[in-house]
Amino acid sequence: MVEQSIVYDSGNELAAYAAKQINYHMMGYFPITPSTQIAEHLDLLKAEGLHDVKLIPGDGEHGAAGICYGGTVGGGRVFNATSANGLLYALEQFPVQSGTRLPMVLNLACRTVSGPLSIKGDHSDIMYTLNTGWLTLYAQTPQAVYDMNIVGLKIAERAMLPIIIGFDGFFTSHQKRRTYVIADDQEVQNFVGEYKPLYNALDMEHPATFGSYMNEPDLINNKYQLHLAMEESRDIIEEVFKEFGNLTGRYYTTVEAYEMEDAEAALFVLGSSFGTAKVAVDQLRQAGKKVGVFTLNAIRPWPREAIYEVVKNIKALMIADRQDSYGAGGGNMSLEIKATLQDYKLGIETASRVYGLSGKDFYVKDAVDLLEEAFKMTQNEEVARFDYFGQYPGKADYHPQPYFKPLTKEQQSPGITQVVEDEATGKVTAKGGIPIQSTKMPKRIVGGHGACPGCGIYTNLNLLLKGIEGHVVLLFHTGCGMVTSTCYPKTAFRTTYVHNLFQNGAPTLSGIVEMYHEKQRRGEIPQDEKITFIMVTGDGGLDIGMGPAIGTALRNHRMILFEYDNAGYMNTGYQLSYQTPKGAKSSTSHVGPAQKGKDTFTKDTPQLFAATNIPYVATVAEMNPTDFMKKAAKAQYYADNYGMAFLKCVSVCPLNWGHQPRMGLKIMEAAVNSCYHPLFEIEQGITTLTYNPEKANKKVPISEFYKLMARTKHIATNAGYAEILDATQVEVDRRWERIKARAAHPLL
Repeated sequence: MVEQSIVYDSGNELAAYAAKQINYHMMGYFPITPSTQIAEHLDLLKAEGLHDVKLIPGDGEHGAAGICYGGTVGGGRVFNATSANGLLYALEQFPVQSGTRLPMVLNLACRTVSGPLSIKGDHSDIMYTLNTGWLTLYAQTPQAVYDMNIVGLKIAERAMLPIIIGFDGFFTSHQKRRTYVIADDQEVQNFVGEYKPLYNALDMEHPATFGSYMNEPDLINNKYQLHLAMEESRDIIEEVFKEFGNLTGRYYTTVEAYEMEDAEAALFVLGSSFGTAKVAVDQLRQAGKKVGVFTLNAIRPWPREAIYEVVKNIKALMIADRQDSYGAGGGNMSLEIKATLQDYKLGIETASRVYGLSGKDFYVKDAVDLLEEAFKMTQNEEVARFDYFGQYPGKADYHPQPYFKPLTKEQQSPGITQVVEDEATGKVTAKGGIPIQSTKMPKRIVGGHGACPGCGIYTNLNLLLKGIEGHVVLLFHTGCGMVTSTCYPKTAFRTTYVHNLFQNGAPTLSGIVEMYHEKQRRGEIPQDEKITFIMVTGDGGLDIGMGPAIGTALRNHRMILFEYDNAGYMNTGYQLSYQTPKGAKSSTSHVGPAQKGKDTFTKDTPQLFAATNIPYVATVAEMNPTDFMKKAAKAQYYADNYGMAFLKCVSVCPLNWGHQPRMGLKIMEAAVNSCYHPLFEIEQGITTLTYNPEKANKKVPISEFYKLMARTKHIATNAGYAEILDATQVEVDRRWERIKARAAHPLL
């Protein structure tokens, strides 16, 4: 056997470790809990100079899947990781990948698919992939995650099919275990062998067409070939499992059984529950009951013959699913196992239970209870054939009560800021906005939320809402602002609040806006009932959500889009976003001997939205509350009368930027005075500077901003980063000079 070392790592870390040893060409990725740690750890290993994998951050999971597909079309070895709704967002790409027979490895840290939003582990995501033509292995333990990442690539390349390595989110993904790894990376590379694709887009001597348009009868032949490849992979999986066993001493089978040789009653579970169920089997065996348990190490292709061999002598089977195929009387594993039993005409009594949703713990006692129900069926006792396991009864007479009385229109209209439009010139001006008067406005978002001390989100939101009078409807993208304020069954909002995922917030709010106007047109809502609609985004929401937000702007719906720019994916632990500064440290842009933080400049979202010709774009900062509230009032006016308005603030994040909460205002002042975040507005295409630090004699170099935060201090203080600092200063100055030039021009 090959020499092996012992490490103490989680499933996520071991997936990254295997990827490091294989030394893939590329990883396209996008952060999502609980799989994000894979990209984070692989990036850390790269910063230390331990591999050459090119990590490419996508604009969302769909984009990451496209990056990966492109890499495989280019003939390279490609790696990815995702979870839950990220998987569903990328799902369109899965049949494309398998239909063109291009292998790659995707790690799936399985998690609840929302809504409602939950980040905990179950199997509701992986079951969506069963009809996409991907090979699928499932790892019970961190050791299996490592092993299957190595065997998975070899299987995929032999079968010419992409492969999923699934495992339980937050259980297997985050659980650290004592694990054996192959000591020498070269031995791993020798095992998987050299990849020689039959065709690729970079072979100029043999040009090929990828992704032809295809009708019947050709398409049925394409799918038949995919079917044949899946069938041939049955033997390939067995062969590679055996080869890996000979190499490491760890032999895998497609179906793994425990005490099934003489079992009369059995339990099926998938993933990490198998270890728990084995303990339950031991307890019941000691009580004289012949029970057993089995699980799958491979889901696609479906191991029907191996399942038959394991269950052919039992009398009763309880199938436990960590997801539900709603209305089908069981989850997907129940349906497929029952179909297998029918194929072989086995007269086995079966029952199905849905358990462990959203990561609900599965204890030995739970496994005992399920095995006891299976055993009852062997005694001809009545057992429900389908049910949920672990749910609690609700209260029939429960009627949720609001925590707050609804705010009236009068309460929300104290007249702090007034907006007027000159009929002759069309110029819109805002008056008022005096901070001391803002106390008249009741808070639409109350205290008690779970944000970190010093978080800038709620300071900025409250300033925004103090400038907006009357009724408001708020829609939040997923992000820190959402997860810290609406933990069921409580809410921090005294207004109507809606949530949708990163990529679809703007279209969702535009649908609400248009329903409001249509109901007004039909007389279902009074004409004088004015509502202001505001979408709040941050934490990378205008990376993954940029395309739909731009589409919403191009349609020019009458709403406000407010971006709190905290320069990263903070709600998942500060992975880089396109708003992260060049050179900054994040959990996916580590600083080390072989890497110097993020390698691109920040995205200029105000100019992007200005290019859509919406009527109002502005930047605001909490250091100038009067300017902030006036611009909020103008945004409301433009949204009421002309179309979409876009406001952007920089929102400090002490936890991930690495500064004391008391330093927040000083950091914001440096961001504005360095022109990293200049204050201006663009009304009907005309740019106006609303604060000029040069004229105020407060202009400072970008280093004064960077040195205040741990994420960028190295750029401002370490001579080794002088090139990045100089390039950033040039870019900041270039953007500032362009804004000044526009402000000086009568047409810009």
